Amino acid sequence: MNTKNTKSKPQNCESCEFYDYDEEYDAYVCNARLDQDEMASFLGKNTKGCPSYRFYDEYKSVHKQI
Repeated sequence: MNTKNTKSKPQNCESCEFYDYDEEYDAYVCNARLDQDEMASFLGKNTKGCPSYRFYDEYKSVHKQI
């Protein structure tokens, strides 16, 4: 991943494509495959520099059709 682009993106979990609601846990969870250090950072609410962050664009398929 390019670190230059990562710094310029807003990185909050609510806009990440890996952040999804889990009905079994009745909570939002991160579905990215995180290593132990990354998971500790996520659980500590330190998501500013998340290496797995990807902006979720729900209109991505619509943009391709235009």
